[in-house]
Amino acid sequence: MSTLAQKKMMAMYFQMGMPLFFLMSLFTARPENFFDGESVEIDIVRSGEDVSVAIQDLSLGYNLNSADVSTNKEFVPPVHKEAIPINSFSLLKRDPGQNPFENKSYRAKLLQKVFNGTRKVSDKIFRSMEWQASQVLQTGVVALTDENGDSTYSIDYKPKATHFPTSGTAWGTGGATVAGDIISLCEVIRDDGLMEVDQLIMGQAAWEAAITDADFKARFETRRMDIGTIAPMRKNSQGGLFRGTFEVGNYKVDIWTYNNRYKNPQTGVSTPFVDPAKVIMRASAGRLDASFGNIPNIGEILGVQNQRVLRTIPRLRSTNNMADLHVNAWLSNNGEQLTAGVDSRPLMIPTAIDTYGCLDTGATL
Repeated sequence: MSTLAQKKMMAMYFQMGMPLFFLMSLFTARPENFFDGESVEIDIVRSGEDVSVAIQDLSLGYNLNSADVSTNKEFVPPVHKEAIPINSFSLLKRDPGQNPFENKSYRAKLLQKVFNGTRKVSDKIFRSMEWQASQVLQTGVVALTDENGDSTYSIDYKPKATHFPTSGTAWGTGGATVAGDIISLCEVIRDDGLMEVDQLIMGQAAWEAAITDADFKARFETRRMDIGTIAPMRKNSQGGLFRGTFEVGNYKVDIWTYNNRYKNPQTGVSTPFVDPAKVIMRASAGRLDASFGNIPNIGEILGVQNQRVLRTIPRLRSTNNMADLHVNAWLSNNGEQLTAGVDSRPLMIPTAIDTYGCLDTGATL
């Protein structure tokens, strides 16, 4: 009921956690990474650093070499399908931020609800992709679970155990060897992956323990030697926080931290994508692939089912083709409920699996 009191409707406040993709941005989506089949395959050819052995006499024959060793790997991506129902009766209600005396058309309200709903569920899928990337980089295993803790998808890329060590002495405690631990894993990655580590992504506890370590700090307090810089925090567009450059052993590395989080589906606890105690170490040139399997829709293929509905909703893709989300929509038999769904089959693949590793420092906040 209207009263004589004068009121003003302020702009709506929309609280939402914007998904960020720093870890996923380390992966590359090549054109061939988008596929229609059930699985994707990769042929991997490995060659070492052998040197030619001189022969003793020109009259001797050639040293014979075996062909490069190749392996074939096949991966099946997980399936994500999220939907939101919209009931005809909801079109009679005032939308958040809408002037109660404004008569907005049903069509405009419906399209706004579809847009808001698909954006919300798309963000859930994006966060799951980032969750995948975080698991690949920290464990080499993807294990997705539901709200009951039951496994809904798992894949073990079978990395070398030596690439995922634990510090002998926890960082932040007496006797910790921060620089030594970093050098040790750098050497393992260099020997196995044939590339030099040039990027560290530190969890918050690991970073705080490192910058309070006397030996670590001493490397930034030298005279007439420029071997390290702790820089003012600078955030990139994907949420990565650049903290500086560090020279250790034969390696010059950029140091990053990352504060983005997700709500654990089982516990409901806000959880950092990068474990606070861990340090991801990688050669930035090491190949990481983001792949996306298509999900066919017979109605869309034939162009007959809910055709008018489908035409109003675009296919969703992130920048640089780092995602492939398909939007589907269908009506109930009586036409009084529309369901808008988003589906995707993303898989983060550590193709150059020997070019990265992750150190568990044991640090605590």
